[in-house]
Amino acid sequence: MAVMQKPTDRKARWRVGIAFFFLFACVVAASYGASLILQLSKLQEDSDAREGQEALQGASDAKGIEEALRAHPQNRFLQFIATATRAADETDAALEKLSNEVAPPLASKNINLANASRDDLEALRRDLKVAEANATTLLPRYATLLKAKRDTMEKTARSLHIENGTVSRFLRSVDKQHAEIMAYTSRMLPARADFYRAYGNYVAMLAAEFGAYKVVNGLFIFPSQATVDRYNAAAQAMNAAAKRVDELEQEKASLAKSQAERWTQFVNGK
Repeated sequence: MAVMQKPTDRKARWRVGIAFFFLFACVVAASYGASLILQLSKLQEDSDAREGQEALQGASDAKGIEEALRAHPQNRFLQFIATATRAADETDAALEKLSNEVAPPLASKNINLANASRDDLEALRRDLKVAEANATTLLPRYATLLKAKRDTMEKTARSLHIENGTVSRFLRSVDKQHAEIMAYTSRMLPARADFYRAYGNYVAMLAAEFGAYKVVNGLFIFPSQATVDRYNAAAQAMNAAAKRVDELEQEKASLAKSQAERWTQFVNGK
């Protein structure tokens, strides 16, 4: 490193002027360099996006995306899409696991009530009460899970140095998807709670009448019309609640399809 000698008085003003000139030149060069780097980065991302979108033509699932990434391992766009797809699959699996935790073992089984003992009926009734309580308190856990997944996906996108506009567009899509999931879940959980309550009332009615009824060809035969009426009312309420859950399950399939279509549009840059 060169060491500057102390300037003479005669040359001091010139050297100061030259120093400021070079300082100004360095600042301009640094600014220009930073701008050029950003432009080149954007051009690289645009190139990656075009290459990635071409590579994804015909890829309709996670397997196709992974194959495209293996063919272009340095493509940041494909790295981003593959990572986001994995995160979405992990989110679906986590939500499914959380949903399955609502009902204890007995409540989630298709038990043959015609052959059940009184103890079996009482155990099932207790499980149904637990399932009902779970369904009414689970929604905040869904929200926490979705937020954690969203934060992870944003962090991953930032780590890949994806352009801010693309990340913002991606996060808007994620936020819309999560809002739809929460809206759906806020209707499904109460519907499931209603079903568990109605099912529990039906089982409680059978437990109370255990020993008084007979089962003929799978049908419950009661000794009085009043009991038959109570049984029919309990069965109808349970069937109505089950129908509502089935309708929401069909809605879930439609929601999943629309979200998949939105993701395809994002991948294609629309």
